[in-house]
Amino acid sequence: MKHKTLLLVLFAALTSCNTIRVNYDYDKETDFTSYTTYNYYSDMNTGLSELDAKRLLHVLDDALKSKGLRFSSEPDFFVNIQSTTFQTPKKNTVGVGVGGTGRGVGGGVSVGIPVGRPDVFREIRFDFVDSQKDMLFWQAISESSFKENTSPDIREENLRQIVKKALAKYPPK
Repeated sequence: MKHKTLLLVLFAALTSCNTIRVNYDYDKETDFTSYTTYNYYSDMNTGLSELDAKRLLHVLDDALKSKGLRFSSEPDFFVNIQSTTFQTPKKNTVGVGVGGTGRGVGGGVSVGIPVGRPDVFREIRFDFVDSQKDMLFWQAISESSFKENTSPDIREENLRQIVKKALAKYPPK
């Protein structure tokens, strides 16, 4: 029983590290069936490295094509992508305490020492903007852990998972 519990806790810890959270928003008055073609803003600054931007656009093109959308020079909507990275402070600390008692007198000192490095996260925002009305009609904002020192294959797979989850609710039902 202890062995199964330990494995379950270990599995939960490993899978929770790569959780991708996505928030969606859209204009509920929009007729999503009218959008069949897309393109990217020509002056788009993704905030990603040039290689990661190329990977992301390739992955996003594949995902949009699988949803029946076509890339076009005269699109129904434009895609804008922006990303940022940020760090969260480590929550794990080691406490070192010193204390003493004697005849009803007590005291103590405690120091919390952070363990490990802060977690790095990346937020990627996908905006779909109507090309005729210049109006945002759909948005997905993803947040996931990010490690800079990963291989190109792992980077592409991470981006593939982000895009898959970000487009999971497009078009809204």
